[in-house]
Amino acid sequence: MDTLSPTTRAALWMVVFCATMASLSGMIRYLSPEIPALEMAFFRNFFGFLFMLPFVAMGGIATLKSSRLKLHGLRALFGTAAMSCWFTGVTLLPLSEATALSFTVPLFTTMGAALVLGEVVRIHRWMALLVGFIGALVIVRPGFQELQTGSLIVLASSFFIACALLTVKALSRTEHPTAIVFYMGLFMSPLSLIWAAPVWVWPKPEHYFWLVSMGVLASSGQLAMARAMRVADASVSMPFSFTNMIFASLIGYVFFAETVDMWTWGGACIIFASTLYITHREARLAKKSKPIALE
Repeated sequence: MDTLSPTTRAALWMVVFCATMASLSGMIRYLSPEIPALEMAFFRNFFGFLFMLPFVAMGGIATLKSSRLKLHGLRALFGTAAMSCWFTGVTLLPLSEATALSFTVPLFTTMGAALVLGEVVRIHRWMALLVGFIGALVIVRPGFQELQTGSLIVLASSFFIACALLTVKALSRTEHPTAIVFYMGLFMSPLSLIWAAPVWVWPKPEHYFWLVSMGVLASSGQLAMARAMRVADASVSMPFSFTNMIFASLIGYVFFAETVDMWTWGGACIIFASTLYITHREARLAKKSKPIALE
């Protein structure tokens, strides 16, 4: 893959990320009749943490040094809430609809960066945020159909994911990426176990293949996304994240006989277009703010 251009590599890594996330959602839906969503979230965290340990070991113990354990704990709390909401939402909504609503994450993140971190967000991005949330309303259509609990839970997941991302952004100023990944798994595993305990059902032997696969897929997907972001700007890889909707729709159709209505596709396109605009605008402004090197 090293012989390919950075743009092509970023695109391929992002497609891999989207395929793994859609497959993970399909596994959640498949196991949901027998394993509670909160319990699946624990196994995803636990096996994902075990899968990441060799990568952490390669980075060395020194990379885990941190003086911000409280912030790591807050990130884990947001992450556990986000994952629990997502796993629950996927069991209640068609995969394509849940995926479409998950595109609101960049909208919540941008809004949070302005309101919490004090980042400057000008009128163009505020308008794009408004358009994105209109796209979400197109999908859920309050007033025209009964507002589904699953839709609200998935939107709550997007909100908590945005909170987690903003926390990671704050941590990344001082913490090594390996430390962020390590403490995420270290804290989220017991947190999600506490949440899963009241609904715990012991898995059958044949379930463990899928539960281990969840952890491996989730961690592999995160590594793929990290590679996509490392080889090219987010504005390059972001357009390919829409393949998540395509993969989710295919999995839903083939394995669960789900169909996608025009409202879901339309709303997804509106949300995605607004987040794409925000991403490109942020990238363009970042380039303008960089000092010009003098020859």
